[in-house]
Amino acid sequence: MKLEHFALNVENPVEMAAWYTKHLGLSIVKQQKEAPYMTFLADDSGRIMIEIYCNPVNEVLPYRTMNPLLVHLAFVSADPGQDKERLMKAGASIESDQKLEDGSHLVMLRDPWGLALQLCKRGTPMLAAKEDVNRGSSVH
Repeated sequence: MKLEHFALNVENPVEMAAWYTKHLGLSIVKQQKEAPYMTFLADDSGRIMIEIYCNPVNEVLPYRTMNPLLVHLAFVSADPGQDKERLMKAGASIESDQKLEDGSHLVMLRDPWGLALQLCKRGTPMLAAKEDVNRGSSVH
């Protein structure tokens, strides 16, 4: 099985979707124009999506006050330091900036609505490169 999407009930999915497309490079796959404003956003691989919506019947988690290790969206970044500065100018706030012994650089931010975002540059990549995925994974 493969992951299709991860869903989050958020305060303002319409504004959040616009910010994520503009500043994180996600693209809108499907979006409802009326409540609950269900929006599916795909990453640049076109293989993974997040769904955001605002369903007042259910609880919107207090993302702003939650420890970012409870829930966060992690993005691969070629330059977490540069992306951190760019996103902070766009309204994100910093939580932490770590350089690990294995060469990884991890930056934890909060988007303008308080949801934690992690920028990851791994010392050793944990996922196959896009080209490797496109070539397939047949065993010889």
